[in-house]
Amino acid sequence: MQPVSVWQWSLWGLLLCLLCSSCLGSPSPSTAPEKRAESQGLRFRLAGFPRKPFEGRVEIERAGEWGTICDDDFTLQAAHVLCRELGFTEATGWTHSAKYGPGTGRIWLDNLSCSGTEKSVTECASRGWGNSDCTHDEDAGVICKDQRLPGFSDFNVIEVEHNLQVEEVRLRAAVGRGRRPLPVTEGLVEVRLPDGWSQVCDKGWSAHNSHVVCGMLGFPSEKRVNTAFYRLLAQRQQHSFGLHGVACVGTEAHLSLCSLEFYRANDTARCPGGAPAVVSCVPGPLYAASSGQKKQQQPKPQGEARVRLKGGSHPGEGRVEVLKAGTWGTVCDRKWDLLAASVVCRELGFGSAREALSGARMGQGMGAIHLSEVRCSGQEPSLWKCPHKNITAEDCSHSQDAGVRCNLPYTGVDTKIRLSGGRSRHEGRVEVQIGGPGPLRWGLICGDDWGTLEAMVACRQLGLGYANHGLQETWYWDSGNVTEVVMSGVRCTGTELSLDQCAHHSTHIACKRTGTHFTAGVICSETASDLLLHSALVQETAYIEDRPLHMLYCAAEENCLARSARSANWPYGHRRLLRFSSQIHNLGRADFRPKAGRHSWVWHECHGHYHSMDIFTHYDILTPNGTKVAEGHKASFCLEDTECQEDVSKRYECANFGEQGITVGCWDLYRHDIDCQWIDITDVKPGNYILQVVINPNFEVAESDFTNNAMKCNCKYDGHRIWVHNCHIGDALSEEANRKFERYPGQTSNQII
Repeated sequence: MQPVSVWQWSLWGLLLCLLCSSCLGSPSPSTAPEKRAESQGLRFRLAGFPRKPFEGRVEIERAGEWGTICDDDFTLQAAHVLCRELGFTEATGWTHSAKYGPGTGRIWLDNLSCSGTEKSVTECASRGWGNSDCTHDEDAGVICKDQRLPGFSDFNVIEVEHNLQVEEVRLRAAVGRGRRPLPVTEGLVEVRLPDGWSQVCDKGWSAHNSHVVCGMLGFPSEKRVNTAFYRLLAQRQQHSFGLHGVACVGTEAHLSLCSLEFYRANDTARCPGGAPAVVSCVPGPLYAASSGQKKQQQPKPQGEARVRLKGGSHPGEGRVEVLKAGTWGTVCDRKWDLLAASVVCRELGFGSAREALSGARMGQGMGAIHLSEVRCSGQEPSLWKCPHKNITAEDCSHSQDAGVRCNLPYTGVDTKIRLSGGRSRHEGRVEVQIGGPGPLRWGLICGDDWGTLEAMVACRQLGLGYANHGLQETWYWDSGNVTEVVMSGVRCTGTELSLDQCAHHSTHIACKRTGTHFTAGVICSETASDLLLHSALVQETAYIEDRPLHMLYCAAEENCLARSARSANWPYGHRRLLRFSSQIHNLGRADFRPKAGRHSWVWHECHGHYHSMDIFTHYDILTPNGTKVAEGHKASFCLEDTECQEDVSKRYECANFGEQGITVGCWDLYRHDIDCQWIDITDVKPGNYILQVVINPNFEVAESDFTNNAMKCNCKYDGHRIWVHNCHIGDALSEEANRKFERYPGQTSNQII
C-alpha cells in the first residue's frame, strides 16, 4: 500500500466534493455518520437555562429561521433521533412544558412521532413543517448522554479532534523519567497511531512544528532545545518511527492539520540520518511552578488591552471578555473560529484552542460587547492585534457571546484525589493520596472549617466543575476501608488547582471532632450561578435620609443600625441613612438558590417575612486606606425573580411561602425604600470615602466566580449631602481595581470638617 499524505487526501477529497456536490466536512477521510440529504439544510442546537451542555430546549434552523418543537406526542424515541442530530450517541430523557424556558419564533414540528431508529428527524411523522397549534410554553427539550458521536461537528462547537489521522501527541522525557515533575515540558515527540505509539523523524522539523505540538499539549510557546545532546542520546537507543515530513505553518490547532506523511509497514529504512524529533515547551504562569521552572514575568499587553475568561467550569475555558477603556465587555461570535480562540488561549498562558464556542455556551455576559467579526491569522500575540469590527448596539446581543476551551498541560493532580460513598461520581467523602515514608496511601480530610472555597478546589482537581456544597459532616456516606485523617486545617482562596496548593497543616493533624463522620465531603456540578450587582443603579439611586427613630424599631431588631443607636433617646431623634437600590443579576449557568431549605428559614415577626440567608449582602463605608467607619448588611428576606431577560421566564416568587432564588438571566431588585437597604452613617464625619457592596460575602452559596461579587464607588460626604460616583464592578477587592480607583486631591489624609 502506498503512503499517503494529508495533502494527497485533501486533493482526493476536493475531487470527491466536485463529483458529489455534497461535501460538507473536512477534506480528510471522515468517519462521521452521513446525514440524509433531507436534513442537510437543517441545523440543530440546544438552548435555554439553566442547563448543562448536553441538555436543553431543542431548536431547529430551517430556511434561515430558528424554531422549536412542540411536546405533544413527544417520546424518548424522538429524543434519541434529535440527540443524534445534535451529535450525541443517545438520549437519557426528555422534558416538556418548556422546562428550559420558552423559545421564540416558529414552532417547526408538532405531534412528532419517531421509532428511534431514524437517521434524520425528517424521517419521523409529524403534522408538517410549521404546522402547529402549540405555544412556546409547550416547547420540548432533551437530555442527551454526555458522549459524542465519532466525527460529529457541532456548528456551535468548532472542534478539530474528529477525523484525525494522528489521534494523540505526547512528550516522553528522555532523561530523568520517574523523577521529573508533571507536566512534562521537554522530550521526544510521540504520536499515537492505530498500531501504537511512534516517534517522529526530525528531518525538516521546524519551530513551527514545535509551536503546534506545544499548543496541543497546553503550552503557549516553545523554546530551543539542545538537539546535539538528544542526537547523541538517540544513538544509544532504538526507535520506532511512524511519521515524517511534518510541515506546519504554526497556526494549526492540531498536528493532523499540518502536511505530514506516514511510513509504510514494509519500510525498512526509516528516518535515515535523522533522529526522533524533540520539543521543549514553555509553560504558562499557572503551571510554571508545578513543572519545576521559575515563574517568568509575562509581558503585559500594551495599553489597557487585556483578556480574561469567565463562566468556565474548568481552567482554560470560559466566556471571552476584553478590557476596553477601563470597562470589561464580551466578544460577539460572528466569524469566531479556532484561530481567534487559539490567540486568546495562548495569550492567557494556555495552549492552542481545543474548541471555539459560540452562542453563549459559557453563559451570557452583561454590559458592553466590545468586539465583533474578529479575524485572526493565529500569529498575533493578543486578541487586540487581530482585525476586528467595533460593535454597535444593534449588531450583536449577549446570546452571541464567544467562548473558548483551551488545551491544558497534563498535571496528574486528578489521580491524587477521589470521592467515596456518594450516590454518583459527583459527590462523596473526599479522599486524598499522600506520600512519605513507605508506600502511597489514601486518607480523609478533617471537616473543621471546610467550606465552599475548599470544595471548589476539590471539584476542580477532580475535573468535576464547580462545588455545589462543601460538607463538614458526612454521616450518610460510607467511608469504606479508609478511616485515617491525613490532612487538616485546609484553607483555600478558591483559585488553586489542587488541595496541595492550599494552606494546610503539614505533619501535625489537628481535628476538633474525630471520626470518619466529621470529615470533608463535596457535591460537585458542571454548572453554577454567578451573581453580579448592577453598579450604575447604585450610583443613580444613592441619597441621604434622616429617618425618625420611631420608624426604625424593626430595623433595630435586625441589627441594621449602628451601635450608637442603642444608646439613642428612643423614640425621639433620627438616624442618618445612606440609601440606594441594589439590582442583582444571575449571569451564571445555574439558578442561585439559598443553601438552607424552607424548613430551616427563620421567621421575623416584626417585618413579617422569612429569612432564607442571614447575610446576603454587606454594605461598608471605608476610608481611602481601607478602614471601616460604617457598615450595613442585608438578609435575603426574599430572593425572587423581579424581572428577566426577554426569552427567560420567572421561576421564583416569595408570595405564599414560595420557593426563593434567582433564575439564570433574571435579577432581584432591592429598592432603596425598604428596610435595611441602607448604611447608617449617623456617626460618619464629613470627608472622602469608599462605598463597598459585597454580595454573598460568606461564600454561603457556591458561584462560578466570586471576584465579581464586590463593587466600589467613590463617595464624598460634606455633612449634608453625598456624592457617589465611579462605581465599578469586578475584582473590586483587588489591587487592579484600587489602581484605577479615582482619588481626590489630599484623599490619602481624610479631611474632617
